Amino acid sequence: MELTVTKNATCTFCGCVCDDIELHSDGERIKETKGACILGQSWFKNHTAERLYPAALVNGREATVDEAVEAAAEFLHAADMPLVYGLSNVTCEATREAVSLAELVGAVIDSHTSL
Repeated sequence: MELTVTKNATCTFCGCVCDDIELHSDGERIKETKGACILGQSWFKNHTAERLYPAALVNGREATVDEAVEAAAEFLHAADMPLVYGLSNVTCEATREAVSLAELVGAVIDSHTSL
């Protein structure tokens, strides 16, 4: 099977956000990493692209992504004090978007490090 090569992949596992990693995948699993530390290698190789769940769930039912976004918007609009939480394994770009969303809806931001 031919492997797909992804260059300049970003690892968010430990927080160093290394962004010069090369990944070789077969469409379902990452088979080889180049430039990743031992933690990054383990993180990439133990995550798969297999689809165990639908793209979205709303009230426990399968939904389209558009339906899920609409439901999330309704929850955020109705919330008294929304919380944006986590962000420990996301990219800088995703964090930037989460902060923008939090500012837009007046949310509180917290990370797993507060524990």
